[in-house]
Amino acid sequence: MIKIRELRQKVGITQLELSERLRVGQSTVAMWENGSNMPRSDKLPELAKALKCEVSDLFE
Repeated sequence: MIKIRELRQKVGITQLELSERLRVGQSTVAMWENGSNMPRSDKLPELAKALKCEVSDLFE
């Protein structure tokens, strides 16, 4: 489904760094990565920018 962890590790940032860039809690990023929660649609462009990818790259 969502491959945030893989993309985050590829750009070499931590969950904390990503959470600070997106202004969300680190636990939110952890939930996105383990699949227990999904990012809101309005966060997808910002998430893609932080991970240096396209929105479509976030999904397998």
